[in-house]
Amino acid sequence: MSGHNKWSTIKHAKGAADAKRGALFTKLIKEISIAASMGGGDQNANPRLRAAIVKARAASMPKDNIERAIKKGTGELAGGTFEELVYEGYAAGGVAVLVEVLTDNHNRAAANVRNIFNKHGGNLGTSGSVSRMFDRKGVIEYDAEKVSEDEVMEAALEAGAEDIVNEDGVITVTTAPNDFTTVVEALEPKGWESLSAEVSMVPQAYTDVDLETAAKVQKLIDKLEEDDDVQNVWHTANFPEDFEG
Repeated sequence: MSGHNKWSTIKHAKGAADAKRGALFTKLIKEISIAASMGGGDQNANPRLRAAIVKARAASMPKDNIERAIKKGTGELAGGTFEELVYEGYAAGGVAVLVEVLTDNHNRAAANVRNIFNKHGGNLGTSGSVSRMFDRKGVIEYDAEKVSEDEVMEAALEAGAEDIVNEDGVITVTTAPNDFTTVVEALEPKGWESLSAEVSMVPQAYTDVDLETAAKVQKLIDKLEEDDDVQNVWHTANFPEDFEG
């Protein structure tokens, strides 16, 4: 899993830079709402909702916001109905890109995603063309300067984590999707502040790109993440060490 952190660190750095708190909360609220809509408002009986709440807490979302999002999903409060879609495609250099969308307008979302790919040197692929290159994993990240790798490793492995890697200043705990919440709930009482905690799509292999291609790929990713309907963007790019985005 050593290659994973290159993707993970870049993703986190870009996420911190591009996701203003309001925009991030909007995405998290949609994620919580659709989870509650599909599986009910009881997080103990709804693993997807529990994972979404864990992710929201990692982003310091207030408890009231989380509760309102659940009530919107269960219909106790008025709110839009969201559809979950996945788009698959390629960026410059043959980099695989997976785009997760939560939208109340299928046609708008499809047109926007296609337009962004076309404008930035990419192209959409057929269903399954890209998703087979990723594995769904629980990913929890910590700042290596603020927590002890040994302590994280001991607690995480005891809770059922698959792997712990310390690379580029980030300690990454990887879990099977079904074990994600169990591991997070075992680590939370330790008082360690996580950089992120979510169920992600982790590439099985990475595509090395040069500086020129990296800039094109990053532009495509940035534009996708700026779209209101786009919930998550995953990719296989391995950027050069001197790439600054």
